[in-house]
Amino acid sequence: MAAAEHGISVEPERKSLLSQHTEKHFTAGEIVRDIIIGVSDGLTVPFALAAGLSGANATSSIVLTAGIAEVAAGAISMGLGGYLAAKSETDNYRRELKREQEEIITMPETEAAEVAEILAQYGIEAHEYAPVVNALRKNPQAWLDFMMKFELGLEKPDPKRALYSAMTIAIAYILGGVVPLLPYMFIPRASEAVVFSVIVTLVALLVFGYAKGYFTGNKPFRSALETALIGAIASAAAFGMAKAFNP
Repeated sequence: MAAAEHGISVEPERKSLLSQHTEKHFTAGEIVRDIIIGVSDGLTVPFALAAGLSGANATSSIVLTAGIAEVAAGAISMGLGGYLAAKSETDNYRRELKREQEEIITMPETEAAEVAEILAQYGIEAHEYAPVVNALRKNPQAWLDFMMKFELGLEKPDPKRALYSAMTIAIAYILGGVVPLLPYMFIPRASEAVVFSVIVTLVALLVFGYAKGYFTGNKPFRSALETALIGAIASAAAFGMAKAFNP
């Protein structure tokens, strides 16, 4: 027999169960995505540039100067791209929110039918979802939130998301971009520095690829090898092209 029939409230039990359970799901997806974007490009692009300039017989000072300039420009460009992308998501959410709000006001019966259809897709029978539909109609804000999430699949974005995304991507790009340039800071001959740059960067790509696979739920070792391979191909192509035009 249901607890309600005995006059027993299930609310205390619900709160007790929730307090005893700690969710272990990974919820920092957006931050990790920004870090991956910044570090992957930061490691690969300056790495390929340094390798290409080394293949063109440039000195370490020239490679370092060009590399730093590229890292600065790349960080600004990538950060701006992240900012605009996040801002576009926020703008789109606001437009859809306003449109959905107007539909709830002007077409309540249609919107209520859409709620019923959504719940029916989860195998909920009409006599079971009818009270839910009626409860949402009495709470316009909850109704609006429900439609945004379950009909449109849109989550309310953080107002500061655009700025955070820009800063995260830019900083990650700089941190990644410094790695392949480190040997050029200490070794005057670019032909020697490029060897150490390749070793250091490939190790960094392997570590980064492993971490990326771990946090994104993919196979870490496969992710590490794929990431290192992409970086190696990019640098080898740049080095080969430079050698071809500067034999």
